[in-house]
Amino acid sequence: MKTRHIATTEVSAIGLGGMPMSIEGRPDEKRSIRTIHAALEAGITLIDTADAYHLHADEVGHNERLIAKALASYGGDTSSVLVATKGGHLRPGDGSWTVNGSPDHLKRAAEASLKRLGVAAIGLYQFHRPDPAVPYAESIGALRDLLDAGTIRMAGISNANPGQIREANDVLGGRLASVQNQFSPAFRSSEPELELCDQLGIAFLPWSPLGGITTAARLGHAHIAFGQIAAERDVTPQQIDLAWLLAKSPHVIPIPGSSRPETIQDSARAVDIELTRAEFDRLDSLTDPTTTRQ
Repeated sequence: MKTRHIATTEVSAIGLGGMPMSIEGRPDEKRSIRTIHAALEAGITLIDTADAYHLHADEVGHNERLIAKALASYGGDTSSVLVATKGGHLRPGDGSWTVNGSPDHLKRAAEASLKRLGVAAIGLYQFHRPDPAVPYAESIGALRDLLDAGTIRMAGISNANPGQIREANDVLGGRLASVQNQFSPAFRSSEPELELCDQLGIAFLPWSPLGGITTAARLGHAHIAFGQIAAERDVTPQQIDLAWLLAKSPHVIPIPGSSRPETIQDSARAVDIELTRAEFDRLDSLTDPTTTRQ
């Protein structure tokens, strides 16, 4: 497994997104644990989760507990695994999503996540989504306090724009470790955020990196191109998608969601694909960087 860095921490170049194992359509627990174990076997050392990845109001942190259980039951060494979680997004249990970016909530949420994960300090804690009712600097100030207290080892943000990235980095005293935004061939509105992360040396974690790759109606000619290059190389279009993302920048670490062992194993193999300049340019020119943010 090839590696990249979040701040000074070395992680696998492809991560595992845990959300599909805990929200609507989730599989049984045994399959989810097999999926996490398959990711570890493939060399994946970055697992992304959030306290909001659950279905019912009384199971906040379902995905965090699931990951902790899978790591504890794995037969191999998990000391190098970085579990990244998030706070500030909530699911009341009726299928909706709400936000709470108040410092008090974020600090309580981080402490609860810490207990569910069963760790001495959270490896990477991310502010999940801006709260219009709370000044952004106040929300990030809570992460700064958690960082200073040692409750978390690294701080990140998610669903942020360039101004928020700069503001977060300032509030954190230059210690912003990562930005997690939606980014894929079908959703490229975060190109400015990716470019800024490149300038600042901050890890960029695309969520839903495979979003739209199998939807020809959305991608049009780009969908065909991904499929053609995949056929020529005898790999899957999903692997070409991830290879394209990896080629975008050395700071990119995709975190494809998965709920089946075979899908995360397929994604992990993308690190071995090096696109030619012609292939990259072809894919990069066909996807639309102006797609509306989701």
